[in-house]
Amino acid sequence: MTDAYKTISAVSEGYITEQRSKFISYALPVRTPEEVKEKVDAFRKQYYDARHVCWAYMLGADRTQFRVNDDGEPSSTAGKPILGVINSHGLTDILIVVVRYFGGVKLGTSSLIVAYRAAAQEAVAHAEIIEKTVDEDITITFEYPFLNGVMKIVKDDSPQIVSQKFDMDCVMTLRIRKSEAGRLREKLVKVESLRINSNEF
Repeated sequence: MTDAYKTISAVSEGYITEQRSKFISYALPVRTPEEVKEKVDAFRKQYYDARHVCWAYMLGADRTQFRVNDDGEPSSTAGKPILGVINSHGLTDILIVVVRYFGGVKLGTSSLIVAYRAAAQEAVAHAEIIEKTVDEDITITFEYPFLNGVMKIVKDDSPQIVSQKFDMDCVMTLRIRKSEAGRLREKLVKVESLRINSNEF
């Protein structure tokens, strides 16, 4: 599994017209199917007078969790082309919603596919694409006299210090890229008295 993935930093918008139909598109960063549902419901409320609110999403660093919705458009003419744009950019943790206002002229299936793809592409074109890493949190407990040994490892491997508490027993949570977590763990276990708990997130 990869430990880096591409997503977008913030909400972005796009807009196209096709034979008088208006297509308003939004790309949004999302993390869970529940969040997707919440956002889609909000767009349905906001654009209650629109003919269609179509969408697609992709979740997870391994890009295996996705869904599409044509919202009444002919099958595979809306959600699939939107997902195609997500895939062509290799993005994940993203939802793209395209709202269509019917302009009085019926579009054929090929025109619909082109329009939904173009609208989704517009939203992505206005987004800032960023790379994120899949990180692991490693919580360690050790006795105070061994603090210098721990801090030397932290200095060498540069994990992010999420939290720390220094007492007779010290507790520290470190965050590091998943692919580097094994090496960090190997170094830490050599410190006397040290115990490790790790959590992926």
